[in-house]
Amino acid sequence: MLTNNIANALNKQIRIEAESSQIYLSMACWAEIQGLEGVAQFMYNQSDEERSHMLKLVKYVNERGGHAEITDLKAPKTKFGTFKEMFEELYEHECFVSNSINELVHTTLTEKDYATHNFLQWYVAEQIEEEAQAKTILDKINLIGEDRGGLYLFDRDIQQLAVTSSISINPQ
Repeated sequence: MLTNNIANALNKQIRIEAESSQIYLSMACWAEIQGLEGVAQFMYNQSDEERSHMLKLVKYVNERGGHAEITDLKAPKTKFGTFKEMFEELYEHECFVSNSINELVHTTLTEKDYATHNFLQWYVAEQIEEEAQAKTILDKINLIGEDRGGLYLFDRDIQQLAVTSSISINPQ
């Protein structure tokens, strides 16, 4: 059984994961209308992945005797100055999510809820990957600068990353 404090903290994280999915979806829409098909596909895949993170939490809360609550979400930003600014915001958001997961892990240790602590270790590892991926993408964007040819190649490269991610997320 989950304590009320742990259930509330997990429900907060459910909302954060849902909002993350919406943020990525909004970024995908923006990238798509900018003609960045690879970036758009990457963002659509990330949106799906964040939703799966949310669902994993929902099922855990319900299976442990809590009640997963689906609440209203803060509307994501819909316009971005440049694709670089969009990826900078993405990186900042992933750092925010990592901090939230870390706080949640701390709460489980304080409450001596070792089952939930163990469950959350997957999220800790996932956030390490998410931050590293966002940082690597930003590093590549900084390398290409304002080079339009570089942007074209970047868009193609990230599309390959999107295809690889969707295969590993949704094995057939």
